[in-house]
Amino acid sequence: MKKIVFSLAILLLSSTAFAMKLPGPLVDTQWLANNKDKVIILDVRKDVKSFTKKPVFKTSKKSGKRKLVKVGGHIPGAILVNYRKLRSTRTINGRKVQKMIVAKSDFEKLMQSSGVNKDSAIVIVSKGQGNGDVTMATRFYWQMKYYGHDNMAILNGGMAQWINDGRSISTTAAKPAKGNWVATAERKEILATSDEVAKASKKGIQLVDTRPISLYLGTWYKKSYVYDNGHIPGAKPYPNELLTTKMPAKFIAADKARKLLAELGVKPNKQAITYCNSGHLASGSWFVMSELLGNRNVKLYDGSMHEWTLEKRPTVKFEME
Repeated sequence: MKKIVFSLAILLLSSTAFAMKLPGPLVDTQWLANNKDKVIILDVRKDVKSFTKKPVFKTSKKSGKRKLVKVGGHIPGAILVNYRKLRSTRTINGRKVQKMIVAKSDFEKLMQSSGVNKDSAIVIVSKGQGNGDVTMATRFYWQMKYYGHDNMAILNGGMAQWINDGRSISTTAAKPAKGNWVATAERKEILATSDEVAKASKKGIQLVDTRPISLYLGTWYKKSYVYDNGHIPGAKPYPNELLTTKMPAKFIAADKARKLLAELGVKPNKQAITYCNSGHLASGSWFVMSELLGNRNVKLYDGSMHEWTLEKRPTVKFEME
């Protein structure tokens, strides 16, 4: 009996001792290729059909070289997470607010059905075709962090980089065993409410608008679920397209991001709240400032311009007349 108890204790200690600790918020394809059997790979995308399709290449008539034009397939063993399941509609002060973080119980079910355990090391993979893909990964990362998970990273460049590096891909979807992941926190320190944003606007606390510059200025068009043009008073622009390179979409180096933020009037090490139309793109600037640059005093405004304008709060527009 003592032998059995001792053996079980050794097994439990071993599983804890050998849990993979990720090296940082970003990993490259070489690291993941070397360690993919020690982590859970979660592939997040809206275009779920592409998960089981082959990538599309175009051959240059001049050079004869093949160029990736459309991502397809996934890293062998990766589990598909439908991005649409990461957003929900919530009722706040009698108003239905779209595209918000899902409830804790729903998020737990999603993680468990994806084979995630409480001690899992997670690598999040996007398609990597553009910055919109990358910010699906950062939104997922932010939600996992909000609900208490820290041991995770994003594959820099996503599937586009993985394919370009000539690594093996699969078009067969795997079905994972149910995991035991549960949320261990609700970290309000990384989530901003409308009232907090309104106070920040009045007090001169940094607000960072991650939308395209035309939406920030309010000159041309707006999303259908945003009810007024322009930006929140006092906000500085940090357009989403400046976060990454083109396909493969990789984050620009931290030192360059720091310089770029300063050039745009944003102080990278000061308190800030990031926002966009619905809290998707804003997760990218949150990730850059909080995770890559180490500023732990950054929040994401989940409702963003959708909730702000739904509540008929003030905006600033650039007048060309």
